[in-house]
Amino acid sequence: MKVLVTGFEPFGGESINPSWEAVKALPDEINGAELVKHRLPVTFGGVREILPRLIVKERPDVVVLTGQAGGRPNITVERVAINVMDSKMPDNEGFAPEDEPVFEGAPAAYFATIPIKAIVKALREEKIPASVSNTAGTYVCNTAMFTALHTIAVAGMETRAGFIHVPFSHEQALDKPRPSMAQETINRAIKRAVEVSIEWEG
Repeated sequence: MKVLVTGFEPFGGESINPSWEAVKALPDEINGAELVKHRLPVTFGGVREILPRLIVKERPDVVVLTGQAGGRPNITVERVAINVMDSKMPDNEGFAPEDEPVFEGAPAAYFATIPIKAIVKALREEKIPASVSNTAGTYVCNTAMFTALHTIAVAGMETRAGFIHVPFSHEQALDKPRPSMAQETINRAIKRAVEVSIEWEG
């Protein structure tokens, strides 16, 4: 089995992105499954170009995408990605789309195919705050999730895929009154989410 796990580069003036820090900390193998780790750019164009190429090349059995949702207090496992790019905050290339589709002619939305409820249950059993989220937003994270699921659907692959948002790390929240989580806890959460995604036989 092969698992593609991605995190994002820093954005919004931050010097780190806890999603990529968590992905970097993962081992190269979990429960016999090979892990392929990749850092994505925080650009709408970049994820739409890079993710399809990665998925088609690697042919993973599972794709676990991760990203930062500064302001959220817990780990949030996304239920759905929508075919919309809309942001007042420019991406790292200065692009700020308004009401644009991720892909013209694609479905309005895709549901995650990783076991979102099982992941949340497993994290909470580890005393890690976690919940299901019903919106991945309309920024680059949603675009990444939609791109992965659309690529898999178009290619007729049976790959399971989904997206997990993580809060600010404590390091990022030192100078701002925002919810945060220890990076070590974020790391444990992503590792456990990958384990559940591998083990799940639903």
